[in-house]
Amino acid sequence: MDEHCLEIGYIFYGLRLGKDEKAFLKAAKMHSVKLVIVNTFKKIDFKRLKRRFRNCKIIFNNSAEEKAMKVVKFLEKSKKRVIESSFSYYRDENKWGFCLKCMRKNIPVPKTIMLSKNIDDALNEINEFNKWPVILKRVQGCCGQFVDRAVNIEEAKKTIERFNKKSKNYLPIIAQEFIKSPSYRITMVDGKILQAIVKKKGFWKKTGVYTKDFEKFRVSKKLDKLAKKIYNACSIKICGIDLFKKNNSWIVLEINSQPSYDFLDSEHQMIIERVMRCLVKESNKMAI
Repeated sequence: MDEHCLEIGYIFYGLRLGKDEKAFLKAAKMHSVKLVIVNTFKKIDFKRLKRRFRNCKIIFNNSAEEKAMKVVKFLEKSKKRVIESSFSYYRDENKWGFCLKCMRKNIPVPKTIMLSKNIDDALNEINEFNKWPVILKRVQGCCGQFVDRAVNIEEAKKTIERFNKKSKNYLPIIAQEFIKSPSYRITMVDGKILQAIVKKKGFWKKTGVYTKDFEKFRVSKKLDKLAKKIYNACSIKICGIDLFKKNNSWIVLEINSQPSYDFLDSEHQMIIERVMRCLVKESNKMAI
């Protein structure tokens, strides 16, 4: 490859190159891009990392692991632009912060409260909330981690204690109404909807980890308008938006960077090619 070609950084986490990485390499070749890949599963030499990415105007983070976020923050301190930024991770993907933002903009979300750090106070707040079963979740987390459902106050107490025990670092917990509904996922790249799928069957927790039965659904004009309103309210260029239906109306659950691209094998490469096109566009902007 021409040594003067466009270089784009790529961060992932895994034992080896996976399905996404192979698809991104293929998409990079199509665009004459040199993809500089760093695996955060391995021990990171930060000086070497800085050298590897020195010619990259854009670095794409395709990992939701906390270790990858440390790399992102290091690169940002080194004046590199990372998609998605640590700002979007800690603000837009913060489940409580996202709820507040949506409420301010009249975007419908599940009924949600922030719980006190003191467990006795938190249990009193859950009782007053009185939405059974109740969903308890930490404000940060991916793939359904630190998300559970409690049918009574005893289960709620055990769940909060388990969350706090599983991690050294305390993170706030929210309580949310449980909405019995299929889970709908809209994947957006650079403001455009590329995929809309419904997760119909499986466990009540319908992330991709727990549900493998997906099918496409048609996006109405009303939903398209809602999705773009959510997208424009946040700072995430490549995202997955999760929604439920309640009384035949859309309810927005959360927004995620590093969305899954492989819900449908037939569209996996297409979505990643569009992501690459977006990264090239953003990189070229910075070169002007």
